[in-house]
Amino acid sequence: MTGEQAKKWGFSTKAIHAGYGPNTAGALITPIYQTSTYRFESAEQGARRHRFEEEGYIYSRIGNPNSTELERKIALLEGGEAAVTTASGIGAITSAFWSILNPGDHIVAGKALYGSVFVFLSKGVANFGVETTFVDTADPEQVRAALRPNTKVVYLETPANPTLCMADIAAISKIAHEQVPGCLVFVDNTYCTPYLQRPLELGADVVLHSATKYLNGHGDVLAGIVVGKQEFVDRVRQFAIRDMTGSVRSPFDGYLICRGMKTLTIRMERHCANAQKAAEFLEEHPAVDKVHYPG
Repeated sequence: MTGEQAKKWGFSTKAIHAGYGPNTAGALITPIYQTSTYRFESAEQGARRHRFEEEGYIYSRIGNPNSTELERKIALLEGGEAAVTTASGIGAITSAFWSILNPGDHIVAGKALYGSVFVFLSKGVANFGVETTFVDTADPEQVRAALRPNTKVVYLETPANPTLCMADIAAISKIAHEQVPGCLVFVDNTYCTPYLQRPLELGADVVLHSATKYLNGHGDVLAGIVVGKQEFVDRVRQFAIRDMTGSVRSPFDGYLICRGMKTLTIRMERHCANAQKAAEFLEEHPAVDKVHYPG
């Protein structure tokens, strides 16, 4: 089944079958490729693969069949050209940033962020000469006012963890691209997954996930994913991950996430139904002042 044919599948079919490729044993489920290195047919082939001139595997820090299946699956579900997996959600976020940041760059980000992301953007990048301005991303005009000629990234976490603050991805992407040509919009789509929200279709440039949570869905994996254009993802894989962060998840983790994603549709439907009931109950409770739930 080609990638073009798979684009015509429904969401659940993509979540179950996308990314699978034939293997030598004919297994219907991709085996766990628990190996660190791969054999080359010749030194010349090895050289071509190291130059990324030929498809194939070199070293599991750069790629393996289990990560390939997961990357193709999530790229198709998000509507991106390519994806790369990492050892954690923070690994995905930091690798995406390190692939493009230079001293003197500027970032605009939401005030409501996952704690480790806030530390990275407020302290981590500052050590390398990068400044971050934090705004209320629920108001696109605050983003507009914060943009500068040297703004490299607008970072959105929507819904935000844990406040569920929402941002208008389409409006903010339009503002950022028109006001600062070359500025990229990153969106953390962990809470919604592509089942509920596809930021690339709304104008964003890069989608980030902590696959630890809803994508895997079983509480037994740490992993992250970066989705975007092929050129950007290649830079994350070949520079930020291979040469800087080394943030690589294991083949077994890739297998577990692909397994978990087979039930993504029914799990997200039940999550939403259960959350709606909880929100409605709390809204009527006399001890509750306010309920934050975008349902």
